[in-house]
Amino acid sequence: MRVIGIETSCDETGIAIYDDQAGILSHALYSQVKLHADYGGVVPELASRDHVRKIIPLIRQALADSGTRVDDIDGVAYTKGPGLIGALLVGACVGRSLAYAWGMPAVGVHHMEGHLLAPMLEEDAPEFPFVALLVSGGHSMLVDVQGIGQYEVLGESIDDAAGEAFDKTAKLMGLDYPGGPRLAKLAAQGQPAMYKFPRPMTDRPGLDFSFSGLKTFAANTIASEPDDEQTRANIARAFEEAVVDTLAIKCRRALKQTGHKRLVIAGGVSANVRLRQGLAELMHSIGGKVYYPRGEFCTDNGAMIAYAGLQRLKAGQIEPLAVKGQPRWPLDTLGPV
Repeated sequence: MRVIGIETSCDETGIAIYDDQAGILSHALYSQVKLHADYGGVVPELASRDHVRKIIPLIRQALADSGTRVDDIDGVAYTKGPGLIGALLVGACVGRSLAYAWGMPAVGVHHMEGHLLAPMLEEDAPEFPFVALLVSGGHSMLVDVQGIGQYEVLGESIDDAAGEAFDKTAKLMGLDYPGGPRLAKLAAQGQPAMYKFPRPMTDRPGLDFSFSGLKTFAANTIASEPDDEQTRANIARAFEEAVVDTLAIKCRRALKQTGHKRLVIAGGVSANVRLRQGLAELMHSIGGKVYYPRGEFCTDNGAMIAYAGLQRLKAGQIEPLAVKGQPRWPLDTLGPV
């Protein structure tokens, strides 16, 4: 079975062709970073308009790069939610319309399920069950994964997600958008143990996250310290280490609670080097293993949507003709495959 995947949930237009025998045949991605940089964050209306401009050329590119004809495709998968409603509707309208015109089924995919299953695109893919840590600009959650569609959310962010806290703290430091990767780069130049940041919500039971207080602590530290490059790097490192330690502590709890020995990390923040190192050390200490997608599939992309959509199309799940986006869509409401 061969599926074309369409991702337009936020500020990246991703298209991919995935075949259940040959794997990823092609993937094309356009990032709107430069478009939104002047505003210090994503402007929803601009994001939607840019998806409209880029989506059809990228579909043509993905088809050409893979040597795929329309007759070779068996279904269309597109991101139905969660995300920015305008951006979602661009992908949903195009995806559902193409499927209708081409005479094939379509399926709307949950964006976070796409991230959760992204490690399945790698040769060393995890087996079920496992604990998944999904960390991005809009989400931080721990999930007990028994199979595709069999998800129990163990904990999630009650305010700022980890990626959002990275971006906001970076903005406080005067770093350009997107701030998260720039803060991580600055943190690499920082000296350890120069500042001690709190590890929020680790002194109480439970698996929920809260990073807004950590962001406020960073803001107060930035305001009270000298404004020089090394000091900013030291603060960035302390902040990054606090986030990584917090995520690792919660992951350890989730693994102990479930009894699983496999951990998946996915989402944009999963590309963070210090986070990968910290979770690798955690899994080594308990005799387990951590899995994550390659860097290009950590951020939003069409390949993860194509893969997740293919699994649901094979199970007979088909989207009706009505075009619908779901900006809010709890992960644990998905049905099993």
